[in-house]
Amino acid sequence: MSFWDHLEVLRHGLFRVVIALVAAFVVLFFFKDFLFDKVILAPTRSDFFFYQWFGMKTGLELVNIELSTQFMVHMRVTMMCALIVCCPYILFEIWRFIAPALYQREKRATRRAFFFASFLFYLGIAVGYCIILPLMVNFFDGYKVSEAVTNTISLNSYITTVNSTVLLFGIVFEIPTLLAALSQIGLITRQTLLGGWKWAVLIIAVLAAVITPADPFSMLIAAIPLALLYGISILVCKKEVPETEEDEVEDEEATA
Repeated sequence: MSFWDHLEVLRHGLFRVVIALVAAFVVLFFFKDFLFDKVILAPTRSDFFFYQWFGMKTGLELVNIELSTQFMVHMRVTMMCALIVCCPYILFEIWRFIAPALYQREKRATRRAFFFASFLFYLGIAVGYCIILPLMVNFFDGYKVSEAVTNTISLNSYITTVNSTVLLFGIVFEIPTLLAALSQIGLITRQTLLGGWKWAVLIIAVLAAVITPADPFSMLIAAIPLALLYGISILVCKKEVPETEEDEVEDEEATA
C-alpha cells in the first residue's frame, strides 16, 4: 500500500471511532439521572459501600454558582463515560490498523497486549472510583484550616476531581502493558525490574503521596495496588532479551 492508501485506511478507522463515541454519548446522555445519582455523585453520600466497609461518614453537599455549569458538567461527564465505554473498540481499531505490518509472532503478542491493556485500564478505573476517590472526598471534605472557614464545594470542582482521579488511575494501570512491550522489544528484562526494586518502592511512595491526600492511611491504600502493578510487571516481562524474526532466520540457516 502507498502512503496515501495508509492514510485512507486510517481515516476510515478514525471515522468509525468517532461514530462509536457519538453513539455512546447519545445513549448515555439520556441516562442522566442514573449516571449522576447512582454513579458520579454516589461517593458524596455515606451509603457508598467504601464508607460502610471502613466505618466512615461523609455528607458532601455540592453547590452550583454559574448559570451554565450543570449543562456543561453533564456534557463533560457523558463524554468521559463514552470514552471509557468505547476504549476497547478504540484499541481494536488501533490493532486493526497496525496488524498488517507485523510478523505472525508479533501479531499474537500485540493481540494479547491489547486485551491486557483493556483489562488493566478498567481495573484502574475501578480502583480510582471505588477506593481513591472516596478517600479524597472524605479527607478534603473534613479538612479545615480553621473552624471559622466552612467548606462549600462547587459541582465543577468535584467533577474535575472525579475525572482526573478516575482517568489518572486508568492510565497508571497501563504500566505493566508498557513494561511488557519494552521487554518484548528487548529494552528491559525481568532482571532489570528485580534489580531496581528499591527505586520502584521510592517512586511508588511518591506517586501515592501525589495522587492521594497526604495522610498515611490514604497513601497506604494507594500504594498497595501500585506495588501489585510492579509485581505484575515483573511477571509479564521476559527473563532474557527476545530474539527477533531475523535472528531466528539466521539461527535456522546456521543450523541447516
